[in-house]
Amino acid sequence: MKFLVTNDDGIEAAGLDALVNAAKHLGNPVIVAPAGPQSGVSHAVTWKQGVRIEQRGDDRFAVHGTPADCTRLGLLRVVPDAKWILSGMNHGSNLGADMYYSGTVAAVREAVLHGWPGIAVSQYYKAGSEYDWARASKWVAPLLREILDKPIERGLFYNINLPHLAADAPDPEVVWCELDPNPLPLNYEHEEESGLFFAGDYRLRERTPGADVDVCFNGSIAVTAVRML
Repeated sequence: MKFLVTNDDGIEAAGLDALVNAAKHLGNPVIVAPAGPQSGVSHAVTWKQGVRIEQRGDDRFAVHGTPADCTRLGLLRVVPDAKWILSGMNHGSNLGADMYYSGTVAAVREAVLHGWPGIAVSQYYKAGSEYDWARASKWVAPLLREILDKPIERGLFYNINLPHLAADAPDPEVVWCELDPNPLPLNYEHEEESGLFFAGDYRLRERTPGADVDVCFNGSIAVTAVRML
């Protein structure tokens, strides 16, 4: 089984390799990822200029475009026989309403529009801590297997968010949960020369008990089945 693997942090991102490591025992991952960081571009696609694909090694292709461009061109030109699209692991969570801004999630959403199933994976980040990508891969591998064994439903994809735990913490439980609809609080800071900058405080967002934000913030792996159509 082939996977198209992409992200929005760029082809050199450590989280991308972590997802490949989680998937490589389940099939053949082919990377088709942005040439540079594209975080927060949501579902933008390139319309009025050309998009280049650059081979960076065996089964590794950089696209000079958005995550959704990577999915389109990957499925059309690079790996049309892919069975699943995997996106991530994002450097930072994509919880609740943030999912709609995420390029990582948009790459999967674009695949679903064209009839392919997909899984987005994100790693929540706590300021002052380090990512542990080897541990993240260990957590994600059995989850991928579980989801791949499920019947494919048109219009459905999966959004996984990993908690950021202390190095000596036990492995987290997996909680299947709903998407929290609450966005970050609206707040902008003004800089005299540069204008207004969004400054929503992640810690102040509302949490729906038992929804994905609450689950991940409380130290569990949040898995949400998202239905588009």
